Amino acid sequence: MSRLYTLEHPDKGLIQYRDRKRYLWMSSLFMPVFPLLGIALYFTWGQEWLLAVPLLATYIIIPFLDHALGSDENNPPEEIVPQLEQDLYYRVLTWLTVPMHFLVLIAIAWFVGTRDLSLVSVLVMAITAGSYSGLGINTAHELGHKKTAFERWLAKVVLAVPAYGHFCIEHNRGHHRDVATPEDPASARMGESIYRFMLREIPGAFLRGWQVEKERLSRRGKSAWSLDNDILQSYAISLVLQGSLIVLFGWIMLPFLLVHNVWAWFQLTSANYIEHYGLLRQREANGRYERCKPHHSWNANYIFSNLLLFHLERHSDHHANPTRRYQSLRNFDDIPELPNGYYGMYLLAYVPWLWFRVMDRRLLDLPHINGDLGKINIDPERSARIHARYGRSEYKMIE
Repeated sequence: MSRLYTLEHPDKGLIQYRDRKRYLWMSSLFMPVFPLLGIALYFTWGQEWLLAVPLLATYIIIPFLDHALGSDENNPPEEIVPQLEQDLYYRVLTWLTVPMHFLVLIAIAWFVGTRDLSLVSVLVMAITAGSYSGLGINTAHELGHKKTAFERWLAKVVLAVPAYGHFCIEHNRGHHRDVATPEDPASARMGESIYRFMLREIPGAFLRGWQVEKERLSRRGKSAWSLDNDILQSYAISLVLQGSLIVLFGWIMLPFLLVHNVWAWFQLTSANYIEHYGLLRQREANGRYERCKPHHSWNANYIFSNLLLFHLERHSDHHANPTRRYQSLRNFDDIPELPNGYYGMYLLAYVPWLWFRVMDRRLLDLPHINGDLGKINIDPERSARIHARYGRSEYKMIE
């Protein structure tokens, strides 16, 4: 039975809470090593097509299980949250995933580098490895928001696996500042496909991250190229890790790691794309944007994928309260809700016309928007078309 948290409240009396998912959170430990299943099946049956099983499971089985198992809208009592966040168990789960990302990349690289595989199989393994190294960015996302130096250091280390060392700097001090505004390269606009968003988001995030770190070091009287640069520290680990793989396993690692890195980055792009699509913070009288609120992020409460992603999908509370630990993130009423978990939404986003058909309607029908295009972050290149289609006194969807 899971741990019982109790508190004697002066007004409410005895408050008790059990996290029914306490031990289910351990599934987050198995997710990073899941790619090794394809290798195990290959050694058992000798068929290269079995190497694709982890990818098929990720993009087909997980969305199905999200649909079948449904959502969990349960919130821990606020009075219990301090106890819940001090529970070391939840922290250790995130810490343990960090070395797993290193071990899995090394294992897959060894497999690719020591087997006579077809180019298609090498591509499949590179995408599989990249998909799960992209989870390392999610682990860094959870760790990098925390106040302890150890957890922030772990975030920097795990970002070395997909060679995305600028993420925490850019995300914490850039994205969270500018989220759901036209100035944010990591917030997708209505009418913008994921592929156009990628071309804006990946370079934009890198440049913003570098600029933020450069400014931080400048305030301390140090050069951006100093050893104190957190981005360069993470990239140095990437260079050692991936350079070693090239030395150990040969030229095949060059295209393998290129695809691995780009696909890992694209997983972050996919998450960023669906998390704030079309949502817009309004300007206040002083010209500044309003404080980020839960309705400025798309939320999802699907049980299965949230267990695998450390509650990343409760994104509304995360942006409203960035330092909250994953086990304490809350659901809210009347906030933007995604129709499936993240992996299902990724598939939808990869087919732009289908994404627009599903999500534009959902965006316009949000209670705080109610068809008002002035309350939507619209792609400037699609603005005229969107206003021509939806800019009416009475909103009416055109099929």
